[in-house]
Amino acid sequence: MEYTHLGRSGLSVSSLCLGTMNFGPETDEPTSFDIMDAARAAGINFFDTANVYGSKLGRGATESILGRWFAQGGERREDTVLATKVYGTMSDRPNDGKLSALNIRRSLDESLKRLQTDYIDLFQFHHVDRDTPWDEIWQAMETAVAQGKILYAGSSNFAGWHIATGQAEARRRNFTGLVSEQSLYNLLKRDIEREVIPAAQANGMGILPWSPLDGGLLGGVLRKERDGSRRVSGANAEKLEKNRAAIGAYEDFAAELGHEPGDLGLAWLMHQSAVTAPIIGPRTMEQLEASLRAVDVKLDQAALRRLDEIFPGYRTAPEDYAW
Repeated sequence: MEYTHLGRSGLSVSSLCLGTMNFGPETDEPTSFDIMDAARAAGINFFDTANVYGSKLGRGATESILGRWFAQGGERREDTVLATKVYGTMSDRPNDGKLSALNIRRSLDESLKRLQTDYIDLFQFHHVDRDTPWDEIWQAMETAVAQGKILYAGSSNFAGWHIATGQAEARRRNFTGLVSEQSLYNLLKRDIEREVIPAAQANGMGILPWSPLDGGLLGGVLRKERDGSRRVSGANAEKLEKNRAAIGAYEDFAAELGHEPGDLGLAWLMHQSAVTAPIIGPRTMEQLEASLRAVDVKLDQAALRRLDEIFPGYRTAPEDYAW
């Protein structure tokens, strides 16, 4: 496993981040523990969760699973760079959501209890809050840092101008501001190349791509469709039909290189200079093991150009659409 700094911070994180959204709703607790132990043994030191994760088990359930894993001891917490998120509504109370100072304070304390820890390494805004001024947000975060409850702040699902504004307001207060942005990014979905990635790079932030295989469409879906092991439905079925030719070419190219399609998709992200770590979300041990293979995949410039031909990306705005 390789390690890199999270954005401009001095924090070292693994080149893969373990996403935990499936822990609880899709993956039972004993299997979740096994996956976390295996990820740790493989050198993954970066775990991502959110206060709202838990789905049918109830919001907060996933953080509680991580907390019970940490409680086993064995330096599990000390070995983990822990990231969680705030924004989503946790109850029907009118102030139990978004990024008010009250909700940041309340949500942070509740996450700490569920996670059975006294600090969060990376506390992320799960979405932009257009109703709360940055002065209020940063004052609440400054207080949390001073209390030792969080170390770094990150964003998720921000537009480029949100990043620029947030960072400008943080600098005005002599505060560190954001060190990372968690965005939807993969070979099929490259929109953030226009403005989010340039804004993040200009502000010293690392990109943490979520859904790196686009819901499995980059994980060999056509082969699985042919052998009957997977049937795509809903929105993914429409996306598959729209991109069937490109996905077919991609799977053929993966075979030509001697790699599994999913390994190729993850490896492409790890070859992007703006990316710190793709967030993998294994439901099973087999899926974790498959993701780990991507660490050893090295792509030369010819391979990267071929992937750009199959899935064209974007230039930085405004040149992408103007002179």
